[in-house]
Amino acid sequence: MGEFFAAALTFPAVVPSVLLVVVVAYWLLVAFGAADADWVELDIGGVPATVGLSLLVAFSWFGSLVGTVLLAPSTGVGFAVLGGSLLVGLVLTRLLMAPLKRLFPDDPPASRLDFVGRPCVIRTGRVTQAFGQAEVTAADGSSAVVQVRQAGNDTLTAGVTALIFDYDVDGEFFWVAPIWSGHDPS
Repeated sequence: MGEFFAAALTFPAVVPSVLLVVVVAYWLLVAFGAADADWVELDIGGVPATVGLSLLVAFSWFGSLVGTVLLAPSTGVGFAVLGGSLLVGLVLTRLLMAPLKRLFPDDPPASRLDFVGRPCVIRTGRVTQAFGQAEVTAADGSSAVVQVRQAGNDTLTAGVTALIFDYDVDGEFFWVAPIWSGHDPS
């Protein structure tokens, strides 16, 4: 076991060894809930950057450890071993990205159905069974003016808040109902 630690703490293997300690500490923090697994909002080949960089560090560490043991550092090839291990890490990480990508599906595209259940503000003079528009704010903070209709005879005029409760695919409009705030609108 002493030979293993000696090799891991000898140049060039010591460089990725330090990075590997950081990666292991990070994933332990993630495992115990003290850190977020995807704190970097970046994908590398369809896989979160934290996973890709962790694999790169692990493969590079292993390559440098093998290179350190096989090509004794006294021969003066330390920087070549370090560069080669980085290259090996890049190649192996890239090869593993395609199968790992399937484990991290893309978010579904935005849909009009995302507005169902959200409040909206009426923007036209009135909303009837055949006419009306409202402004709705999406979960990401963006807003859109959409076509709305109501099934009843409620007074829905400009500035009134309503609830989107359904989407009519054929008519391409949303069904809304008033949200009363405890006072009579008449």
